[in-house]
Amino acid sequence: MKKITYFYIKTCPYCKNANRAIEELMAENEAYRAVEFERICEEENPDIVKDYDYYYVPCMYIDGNKVYEADPSQGYEEIRESVRGVLEKALQS
Repeated sequence: MKKITYFYIKTCPYCKNANRAIEELMAENEAYRAVEFERICEEENPDIVKDYDYYYVPCMYIDGNKVYEADPSQGYEEIRESVRGVLEKALQS
């Protein structure tokens, strides 16, 4: 199992949806609760962010590889399914 590096902005509505999805998915599937997240607030950690290539948040990496970057057209259900995919990849690694 691999750790997920999760970049976010506190006031971002897409990040709030991703957080909601993480909570719901973990409540529904016990296996997801074992996945470790390294949460990095973009505004508080510009020195870390500069080493990663992304434009939109939320953005998630596993082993330095981008596995999800939000798209402004995504609604909650799309974000939730994307987050589920990231959790599944973390479990398979």
